[in-house]
Amino acid sequence: MIARSASVSEKMMRFTAVSAAIALLALSMSTSLMAQRPDDQIDPKSLALLAQGRAAQAAGNIDGAEDALESALAVDPRNRAAFVVLAEISRGRGLPGKAIRLYHEALALDPNDLSALRGQGEAMVAKGAIVKAKENLTRLQTLCKTGCAEATALAASIAKGPPVTAAQAEPAPTAGAPATQKPN
Repeated sequence: MIARSASVSEKMMRFTAVSAAIALLALSMSTSLMAQRPDDQIDPKSLALLAQGRAAQAAGNIDGAEDALESALAVDPRNRAAFVVLAEISRGRGLPGKAIRLYHEALALDPNDLSALRGQGEAMVAKGAIVKAKENLTRLQTLCKTGCAEATALAASIAKGPPVTAAQAEPAPTAGAPATQKPN
């Protein structure tokens, strides 16, 4: 009798552990699926903050624009347009590396975003990553079968090349000539 009850209780413990694990898995999956919204339903508060950020940018209040756009992304990190506008601001501030990362976030949400592909390509040109910029141009040309403004703008930026920096524009000292001191 003891041997039989041990095998029954052993089977019950195994069954209970497996069924508990399955119940927890089902509960966690249903909870996470209920919390997700379709990608095209951006939180209205995030969209309002995006509009506020664009208005601040247009008014020349770049710091206020950044604050509003970062808040928009905190409210809803799927707000692709907020990533694009923040990236444009970063490019305007001479931060192409940050802009590339922000455009990458936008492209993770929609790989076919023409303005993000163009902007990222232009930021890559500013960093001197011409090969990567050409990859973006190829992608744009694939998406725009008949040509589009984004592909034309990126092609012009690639043709122009990276901007000349002060270190590149300064002539090298000639042999025997004293090197000039730069002011601190």
